[in-house]
Amino acid sequence: MRQTHDWITIDVPDMAALPKAIFPRTQNLSAGQMFPPHSHRWNQFVYATSGTLVVKVAGSWYVITPEQAIWVPTGVVHSTGALNDAAFRNLYVDDMPASGMPAACTVFSVTPLLRALIVELENASRDVEDEAYVDKLNALILEQLRRLPALDFHLPWPQTPMLHRMCEALYANPADARSVDDWGQALGASARTLARRFEKEVGLSLREWRYRLRLFLAVEWLCAGRSVTEIALALGYASTSAFTYMFHQEMGCPPSEWRKK
Repeated sequence: MRQTHDWITIDVPDMAALPKAIFPRTQNLSAGQMFPPHSHRWNQFVYATSGTLVVKVAGSWYVITPEQAIWVPTGVVHSTGALNDAAFRNLYVDDMPASGMPAACTVFSVTPLLRALIVELENASRDVEDEAYVDKLNALILEQLRRLPALDFHLPWPQTPMLHRMCEALYANPADARSVDDWGQALGASARTLARRFEKEVGLSLREWRYRLRLFLAVEWLCAGRSVTEIALALGYASTSAFTYMFHQEMGCPPSEWRKK
């Protein structure tokens, strides 16, 4: 995983207008690539069918996996980068009366149906003779967007480069058990300064953030088909049962049952 100072800025595609009310914007991003801050004259549904994105919007950083997306309303400045190789498959959505979508940036849970529709829209949009089918897909996608559950469960990301480096290291190795004192020594800051700055930027203590990170990665890895035992060990749990207990407490069911949903 790249460190903060290794981000590679890539160009934002030049687009004057949308050819349709909903338009798929696809691009494969390599780890460490990031679009600079920019805005659009339309809404954007920031999403990747694979890989992990970092999205900076409204003064906050968020990490999203293929199970989440961020709705960015028209005119809102944002930037998007890839923590690892990502299939950027987002939607540009024109402002439509009574669209039912929020006026503020919102994190959503992406359903398997919507993911399939986005992939199908990408394929169908290449066929210029199939406009009627594309229009039907767009109408169904809009209905799905309106029905998506908003999420409080997301992984906030700090803005300070020093804290970025720490979070990127923990994201790459969530089993890393170093204390705040250890991180302070590694980053050249006192433990108190590090803890205070982290909580101010993220809204969580480092301990709470690491707990959420492990749950966040557990969901991502379960969706990717990794075994419960493998996930427990990779997250630093002493046993599968300890991981299963944590997951059950937070998600309402064991990880093996959650995977079947």
